[in-house]
Amino acid sequence: MTSRSEIPTDLFGAIAELKKERNAVILAHYYQDPDIQDVADFLGDSLALSQQAKATDADVILFCGVHFMAETAKILNPDRLVLMPDLEAGCSLADSCPAEEFARWKAAYPGSPAVSYINCSAEVKALSDVICTSSNAVAIVESLPGDRPVLFAPDRHLGRYVANRTGRELVLWPGSCQVHDLFSQKRLIQLKVQYPGALVIAHPECEESVLEQADFIGSTKALLDFTATSAAQTFIVATEAGILHQMAKRSPDKTFLAAPPESGCSCNECPYMRVHTLEKVYLALRDLAPVVEVDPDLARRALVPIDRMLTQGVLSARS
Repeated sequence: MTSRSEIPTDLFGAIAELKKERNAVILAHYYQDPDIQDVADFLGDSLALSQQAKATDADVILFCGVHFMAETAKILNPDRLVLMPDLEAGCSLADSCPAEEFARWKAAYPGSPAVSYINCSAEVKALSDVICTSSNAVAIVESLPGDRPVLFAPDRHLGRYVANRTGRELVLWPGSCQVHDLFSQKRLIQLKVQYPGALVIAHPECEESVLEQADFIGSTKALLDFTATSAAQTFIVATEAGILHQMAKRSPDKTFLAAPPESGCSCNECPYMRVHTLEKVYLALRDLAPVVEVDPDLARRALVPIDRMLTQGVLSARS
């Protein structure tokens, strides 16, 4: 066990030195702790991080996000060392869709293409026809042939949003994100009354009753960009609260309020994203561990639908 005396007092400087020494790149999701966001070489949402993971020429990728994201980085970079500060950073949404159950569900709809949100395990990705993110889910579904229903997993709220946007028939897996599931329409309306000039912005993983209150709906990056360009001065943000750090950095003169969950808890912070700390980032680079591994055969099969997403390709055959 590492003692406190072995941890440098200047973690920011120590991490910068180790990045050079290891030829490492730090990728971090917007939902990470602000300190981790500030040491990242690249910060983004799921799509941007996937693209950056594919483009990197670093020897080491340190992924500060949840496990399915680091798995994706390893799938896209099988010959690079991929690390996570803490392997316990899972995902309630990915956990809601076990691969065996997904396979049986898919088999019940022969011929229907299966679109899986990137928030799923490598095993589910390998069983899917194409992967999507909240940034491109509408475009992915619209690219598919319209002669049969589309299977959409694992987030039912995002799937319902996509169905409403596209007019397509989607069969939805009954999963959801524990953070986005907890936003309260009642408390959101109360906050709108308290701040009458505020705009409500929401991630499409939120329940439909919350999305109905939103002035703008979009992916994490789309929400960030909207706050930077909007003339509004106050925003109520219905997504994981980590994004407020970047919003405040981009627009320091504006006010950002985290949308309230049903209870008075801090449930708008993902407990999985927040298991990473600056200390763990330093230790991962120092020790080159914990390592993210994906079985090579599984990785090859999961790469097919991920590549279809990254190229925005139309399915021409079932995988």
